[in-house]
Amino acid sequence: MGKTKKTRKIVEKRFAQMKKMLSPSDSRIKADKRAPPKKKKPENPHELKMKQVTQTSSALFFQYNTQLGPPYHIIVDTNFINFSIKNKLDVAKSMMDCLYAKCIPYVTDCVIGELEKLGQKYRIALSILKDPKFERLACTHKGTYADDCIVQRVTQHKCYIVATCDKDLKNRIRKIPGVPIMYISQRRYTIERMPDAYGAPRT
Repeated sequence: MGKTKKTRKIVEKRFAQMKKMLSPSDSRIKADKRAPPKKKKPENPHELKMKQVTQTSSALFFQYNTQLGPPYHIIVDTNFINFSIKNKLDVAKSMMDCLYAKCIPYVTDCVIGELEKLGQKYRIALSILKDPKFERLACTHKGTYADDCIVQRVTQHKCYIVATCDKDLKNRIRKIPGVPIMYISQRRYTIERMPDAYGAPRT
């Protein structure tokens, strides 16, 4: 009787080890304990795979924007005006000193709306932007978030330079090919991503 118990224990141990080695989908395992087979998704050969590709602007010749040229059209941001006032820079004159050509500064309804919301502290900036030198760009969208408005505008029309000192807006504009950025460095205007801007100081 003792021998049969010993042999049964040995058989059980071996079976337990073998059970560990078996895969869950093995046919020797009982049906209720067996893992369900993985279903493969049937591939339809007639199904068309859609791939969205962003269309490159016709204004771009490789990374060079052919629509840029004098007179330069420059969209001005809220903080660009504020930093220009702090650095005592005349916007139109400093733009011409930077690019050595005629520059037309533009301001959107959003930027005007932002400055109006900021109150009396920014009344000087508001009076500068309402000067006839600045061309007004009408906004048809809702809200007064200027950054989104500027990004959308320069994505659609590649004829603009964006004047801003805002880091977040700069990073967003850098992702759009062919759109130069004007900013303030060493108390004067400078420009990046524009090979013809010989007047811009080296950074």
